[in-house]
Amino acid sequence: MNNKSPNFFQFSVYSSIVRMLKYRLTMKRSWEDSDGVTDRMLYGLIMMIGWFVRTISRKKSSALAHALGDFIYRVLKLRRSLVEENLALTFPEKNREEISAIALQVYRNQAENFIEMLRLPMIKTAEDAARLLDLDARHLLSKTLDQQKGCVLVSAHFGNWELMALCSGLLMAPFTIVVKELKNHAIDRKINSWRTMQGNRIVYDWQALRTGLRTLREGGIVTILGDQSDSGGSFFTEFLGRRTAVFLGPAFLALKAGVPLFVVMCRSIGNGRYTIDIEEIDMSDLGREKADAEELARRYTKVIERFIYQYPEEWFWLHNRWKRSEP
Repeated sequence: MNNKSPNFFQFSVYSSIVRMLKYRLTMKRSWEDSDGVTDRMLYGLIMMIGWFVRTISRKKSSALAHALGDFIYRVLKLRRSLVEENLALTFPEKNREEISAIALQVYRNQAENFIEMLRLPMIKTAEDAARLLDLDARHLLSKTLDQQKGCVLVSAHFGNWELMALCSGLLMAPFTIVVKELKNHAIDRKINSWRTMQGNRIVYDWQALRTGLRTLREGGIVTILGDQSDSGGSFFTEFLGRRTAVFLGPAFLALKAGVPLFVVMCRSIGNGRYTIDIEEIDMSDLGREKADAEELARRYTKVIERFIYQYPEEWFWLHNRWKRSEP
């Protein structure tokens, strides 16, 4: 027994290395000529990590994510001062230990989001999606698809937004997802291929107006992350106690197309599972003017804000959300 164990171990390691090399050698070229060496290396590294986490159990991948989050927070300290500063400004009643504890969980959750994104190709059926996501969309469907009517879904960088979009598309109906193009073209195309592999469609933000309106008028669902800063916009409102630029796109689309708007938020409920909270935003007193779009944006921003106050560890605090100040 003792003589065989080392041989078996060596054989397993050798087999894993061979499979990894074969995967790397057969991986299709995905970058563009304009992509630099660093971009290509990063893409290759992420693909290798993705291959690895898809060969292990969800429990082991979750443990790996927590270790990765701890390493980034404690050792690399990537944007740690920004995260803790924003948390302290948002929660002035909390002491330093409480802020640090929330910040650490933020890093763990974002690492888990990264690992779960790499595992998206493993979600192939509605049954797979239901094992990961609790979703009760009866009210939403009764006001939209059941009446052959579209809707706008506003979410945030909260919980596992990528997994939510893929699983919800399988459990409800395919979504049209508005995204920003990543600078790394290869990673951008790969993530988009995962987002769309079960029927969802991707639209870049600069295409959102025309494509989004057409989709809504055809009875489709358009989903947008509404917690992003509008770099070229002029509308500012309160968000987590500070004024900041807010993107009006979701509000404009819903009012222009005459469809309902819902805030959908994904949060962890433990053991690798997530739940979706859905809240319809009242639009009955709004018209189609810019002031109406601004008021609708205030309303859904307040709902997003409420969830962040309640579950701060779920939000993506690593983004410098308040970098644009009001003129």
